[in-house]
Amino acid sequence: MKLRLHSDILLPAITLVCALGVVAAGAVYVFQKHQWVQSQLADTIEPRHARLAGLKESAAALASASARAGELESLYTHGPDQEANQIGNEVQQRVRGLLAGAGMTISSNQVLPSKEEGRLERIPLSVRAEGDIVALRGALAALAEQVPAVLLDTLDIQAQGAAEQNPQRLSVQFNFLILRRLGAPATP
Repeated sequence: MKLRLHSDILLPAITLVCALGVVAAGAVYVFQKHQWVQSQLADTIEPRHARLAGLKESAAALASASARAGELESLYTHGPDQEANQIGNEVQQRVRGLLAGAGMTISSNQVLPSKEEGRLERIPLSVRAEGDIVALRGALAALAEQVPAVLLDTLDIQAQGAAEQNPQRLSVQFNFLILRRLGAPATP
């Protein structure tokens, strides 16, 4: 009877100890995984949270900078509300008037096919004109004051006639770029 009692108590006790051992090992494993995940979160999430908090604190400064960037962009680009051909023709007429007003004679001008580049469309304008250095200087000064800007891509100047001629007559090839925004600017 003693042996039977001993095996009746011993077997469930060993089973219980084994089960508690498995549960304890599982608990230790889960605890270690929890600690590891916490350290990973601290290493990755906290810096991100700090960056986002910094962005939130500087929201007014970012909005101001975005508005200023929009203002600066409007100094160099035409809006998306006009067609590229329309913008090209308007700028072509304006450039012709500026060059003629500065004393240059236009021999040819042409709006070339536009090209898309990111959020911008580049509209090339080619103008060939003749005049002296004073007229060229006046034309470049007038072009520099244009808003939106007419960008000078290339400028080819060649002397005409004898070098003794005063003032020297010049043949000038202007290649301009006109920029047009393709869509509404991204809002923050």
